[in-house]
Amino acid sequence: MRVTLMWEARAAEGRGDELLAWARAQELPGGTAGPLRRETFTAPQDRVLVLTWWETAEGLDAELPELPEPEAALLTRPVHRWRFASVESVESVESP
Repeated sequence: MRVTLMWEARAAEGRGDELLAWARAQELPGGTAGPLRRETFTAPQDRVLVLTWWETAEGLDAELPELPEPEAALLTRPVHRWRFASVESVESVESP
């Protein structure tokens, strides 16, 4: 089963670039081979979103490494985390 972990945080006022740099520098703990894919996004209000995709036989309850919490002074609120199970994947085909 393909599982996607979502990590989303909102930076303290004026610290969006710092939060983004922090998230990009984080290695996932646990000494694993790493996710199938990892993608980092930014959004308005200095939000940073990191998605990681994993293949696991244990499903949504699998023990998978997650990004830690940054120092509290860097955030406006606690980190939000969700897990998703892939239902369908469709590849886009670009027209010539």
